[in-house]
Amino acid sequence: MALKESEAIVLRTYPLREADLLVTFLTRIEGKVRGVARSAKKSRKRFGGALEPLTFVRAFYEDRERQELARLEGCEVLESPLADEVSYPRATALAHIAELLDELLPDREANDAVFRLTLSVLGSLRGPDIWLPVTYFELWMTRLVGFLPDFSGCMACGRALNGSRAFFHALADGLMCPDDKRLASSEMSTKSRALAAQMFRAPVESFTGADWPKAKASDLRKFLMQTLERHIEKKLVTVGMLEKISE
Repeated sequence: MALKESEAIVLRTYPLREADLLVTFLTRIEGKVRGVARSAKKSRKRFGGALEPLTFVRAFYEDRERQELARLEGCEVLESPLADEVSYPRATALAHIAELLDELLPDREANDAVFRLTLSVLGSLRGPDIWLPVTYFELWMTRLVGFLPDFSGCMACGRALNGSRAFFHALADGLMCPDDKRLASSEMSTKSRALAAQMFRAPVESFTGADWPKAKASDLRKFLMQTLERHIEKKLVTVGMLEKISE
């Protein structure tokens, strides 16, 4: 088989046998690919720091006949998250992005919109401020994988929610008006809904410099994570890790 070459983002690595690594990486040409990096634990020359999660690389890999896993032959680092200081909040945010990509995307299905989104958000996630890029990524990923409901009307009665109070529930697929909200519902503020609308109209770079503490749009993030976890039918490990970060 011919050797394939593609820009890629490393998502996760797992030990495999004594010296090998199982690598999940998001390629531009054919989406999420799983492969084996032979002797990756020993060969600094072939891989070096290229297999750190969220490293942007040029990957060289080969599909083997009758084998599910590709064979990763080498990686050229194009951009590394380790080039900037990796604080605990930033490391957790990076892990969150990697987990969302791995859990939400099917194998071998190219999605250039997701690939470009990831690169742009990683470019904004260089310093200590994590909540803007995390919120932006969660919102757009929920939309791009087709799980984001319409925010404009009540899912139960259809009443317009523009400017009015809106509620959501962990077991429901949308927003509800005050009359139709369920017990134990949470409220999503009009300000958070307006921020979501702004994010759909502008790139993440346009929000750089804005004050964005953890409390800002926290209700939006809660809604998005409840939506994603309901659809994939599992809890996301990094959601709990993010919740424990104070600011």
